Amino acid sequence: MKDVVAAAGWGLLAGAALLVGAAVAWFLPVPKKVVALVMAFGAGVLVSALAFELVAEAADSAGLPEVVVGFAAGALLYTGANLALAKVGARHRKRSGGQQSEGSGTALAVGALLDGIPESAVIGVSLLGGTGVSIATVVAIFLSNLPEGLSSAAGMRVAGHSARYVFGLWAGIAVASGVAAGVGLLAGDALGTSGVAVVTAFAAGAILAMLSDTMLPEAVEGAPEATGLLSAAGFLAAFALHRAAG
Repeated sequence: MKDVVAAAGWGLLAGAALLVGAAVAWFLPVPKKVVALVMAFGAGVLVSALAFELVAEAADSAGLPEVVVGFAAGALLYTGANLALAKVGARHRKRSGGQQSEGSGTALAVGALLDGIPESAVIGVSLLGGTGVSIATVVAIFLSNLPEGLSSAAGMRVAGHSARYVFGLWAGIAVASGVAAGVGLLAGDALGTSGVAVVTAFAAGAILAMLSDTMLPEAVEGAPEATGLLSAAGFLAAFALHRAAG
């Protein structure tokens, strides 16, 4: 039970970055280009985290077949769910220009939840080794959540959503992130080594599909001349953190 509480706490901490980003966007006049630049950096951070913290470790602990099955399933399931949500107005949930006005509050909330759960579940799974949580993973997810909260809150404000709605949404997602981390730990403990590898690769596939569908379009639209460079910087920063923690 103690480990579950710890996992939930780490997941909540990573999810709280959404609230921090939302607060910055809500109370400060952040230019759209700045939002795009931060989003590009966050995308690079996530790519590095899923490559070195998730896929590589899953392959080392189990094998390539488990990784292929899990990764493909995660990408396919996320893409299918995202397409379904796009039809009801959640396609632009991470955009900062007010495109969220096209969607319902429920669709935006479900979309945000869909984006956050795979990341948080990985935090819980990382506790299974008995050596404590992967700080590199927590920091990488925290850093990637900041621009997500920043961009989405900026767009929701332009679209006319109230502060109560925006902060209530992100607070709920932060709590759900904590719950997902705890569930990830319990599920991983019950599945064994191969099962954990599949779950980890599943999360990685979903995360890569998410950032390709939602984060990078915002970055490229707002700062096309710098997206590649900032993404590379985010990747390098997360990789350095991974090596330092290892």
